[in-house]
Amino acid sequence: MDFLLSGVAACGACLLTNPLEVVKTRMQLQGELKSRGTYQVYYRNVFHAFYTIGKVDGLTGLQKGLVPGLVYQFFMNGVRLGSYAIIESSGYIHTDGRVSAVKTTIAGAAAGVVGAVMGSPVYLVKTHLQSQSTIAVGHQYKHQGMTHALAVIYKKHGLMGLWRGASAAIPRVSVGSASQLSTFSSAKELVVDLQVFPKDSWLVALSAGMISSVAVVLAMTPFDVVSTRLYNQPVDHQGKGQLYKGFTDCFSKTLKKEGLMGLYKGLGASYFRIGPHTILSLFFWDELRKLYQQFR
Repeated sequence: MDFLLSGVAACGACLLTNPLEVVKTRMQLQGELKSRGTYQVYYRNVFHAFYTIGKVDGLTGLQKGLVPGLVYQFFMNGVRLGSYAIIESSGYIHTDGRVSAVKTTIAGAAAGVVGAVMGSPVYLVKTHLQSQSTIAVGHQYKHQGMTHALAVIYKKHGLMGLWRGASAAIPRVSVGSASQLSTFSSAKELVVDLQVFPKDSWLVALSAGMISSVAVVLAMTPFDVVSTRLYNQPVDHQGKGQLYKGFTDCFSKTLKKEGLMGLYKGLGASYFRIGPHTILSLFFWDELRKLYQQFR
């Protein structure tokens, strides 16, 4: 039930934030082909990107990759938050009745690794679909949908081709999960201790989620940029990337060519997407768990 409730909560958040994920993905890919002479600034900021995508690709363009996005959220966050819930209920993250920052960080990171491995193939497809546009930003795939994309990738590159980019996904999700769950648990305890809201109020989870969202975006964005670029890069007939050899290569090339801010490309879009998603998913997750406990 912990896994199911976690997956449903993440899907509810994804449904509302997927347009921002599309914007974030496009902005993160923008600029990686600068050295090839094909670079052009299409999106000046998150608001301009949102307007441009809606104008050129229509409202449906802002919901590209929604199906794989929902599948990814259900399995990745279902496993991640579900695993953390089990660890939490076993009492591991507490020391002398208080939340331990070190233990929550370790538990969050471990849960993130499991979730990243589970969700990597669908995240690969989601990135491909969200980058497809009339205005070409980054490499363009011609997938007709999630099932078609999975079949094409499997046919060309085999089973391991579906996990291409996992080397970036694992640290991305692990770092994001550790920062998200450790700050969420600590913030919840702090809000309760300060008696800002009643202990069982939904505002406790909401305010803790808001605090957690800032930490997640700052810690996760560089890994997210690298992950998006690795997933979306063109590959040869052997399935090897033509732009980057792996996580370290992509990280160093981005830093060298585009500077530190290149690793924080799309930061505004990242917060507008990851921030609300973090707040909503943790809020839904916490409230659903409370409802389940009351029902049971």
